[in-house]
Amino acid sequence: MVRVMASGVFDILHTGHISYLEQAKAAGDELVVVVACDSTVRKRKHEPVTPEAMRLKIVQSLKPVDRAILGKDTGDFFETLRDVQPDIIMLGFDQTFDERELQAQLDSKGFRTKVMRATECSDDLNGTRRIIKKILETKGAGQ
Repeated sequence: MVRVMASGVFDILHTGHISYLEQAKAAGDELVVVVACDSTVRKRKHEPVTPEAMRLKIVQSLKPVDRAILGKDTGDFFETLRDVQPDIIMLGFDQTFDERELQAQLDSKGFRTKVMRATECSDDLNGTRRIIKKILETKGAGQ
């Protein structure tokens, strides 16, 4: 049984998210998705459009996902890794982690986890910020 862990915000679900999760699921037998908690999203990205409980429920309902959990607000990524015990961490195409650096950190801490990166989804609305921009442009054009 190969357990894959994927993580993200998943705010305004889009085809980029679906592609990422499908690629993660294809890399193993079980897919565990860590959904970032609201406080983490605020610290690292933006004010979330949808609250964490809603994002967690939506992600859990997706076909490729075997289990979804809410990320912790401890700032310790390795705490979540100890809980999930993945064989593979699948990074999203646009996530800022450096694969080699993350692999080195995992190795130094004794994790036997392989780091992989998903490829980009080719759809033009494959990001939350792109969707919001399109909505705002459409709204502006309609006034």
